[in-house]
Amino acid sequence: MRKADVFVFAGPPGSGKGTQAKLLAPKLKVPHISLGDLLREAVRNRSKVGEIAKSYLDAGKLVPDKVAIDVAEEAVSKKECRNGFVIDGFPRTLEQAVLFDGLLNKLGFNLRKVLYIDIPLEEILKRLTGRRSCRKCGAVYHLTFNPPKKDGICDACGGELYQRRDDTDEVIKVRYEVYRDQTSPLIDHYKKTGKLVYINGVRDVSEVFKEVSKAVGS
Repeated sequence: MRKADVFVFAGPPGSGKGTQAKLLAPKLKVPHISLGDLLREAVRNRSKVGEIAKSYLDAGKLVPDKVAIDVAEEAVSKKECRNGFVIDGFPRTLEQAVLFDGLLNKLGFNLRKVLYIDIPLEEILKRLTGRRSCRKCGAVYHLTFNPPKKDGICDACGGELYQRRDDTDEVIKVRYEVYRDQTSPLIDHYKKTGKLVYINGVRDVSEVFKEVSKAVGS
């Protein structure tokens, strides 16, 4: 029996990996999982995991490997993922990658491709410092590229828009350094498997998605 395919999106914060993952998932008719979204939801719900994750997220640091793998395992073990899934924001360290490889094997999944969306720090700062999120529904806007119709108000639900603590200039730079330092071994790991695909993220969303679609063969 053929194993269900899994596609991982990797890249520094602000690279657009979440956006591309959201576009690919419905095209493949599989769920999209964002570890970052799951952790932020846990923080909002003040769960045990959320309490642990909050201080790390606010400081722009990666959550401990055990927290990340536990959250990921719970998500991918759900029935809706049985035909495969698209995930972004995980794994982010070599240790997480090794644990994830074991988890996928245990659950009967096939890691098809790891799509690494590359983008320089200058572009990251431009994108993230202008990002605003809705406190109520989680919709995301950008002051330059995708502004709301009314300043500070969500178009979708009327909720208040705010800037995440980890989207400030200072924290973004920390996030970038942490990502670069801890993710290099991860990228080398996937490169050795022959499943890593580099994607140039400094382009229009639709152009990036064309390359993503070509890479996954959809």
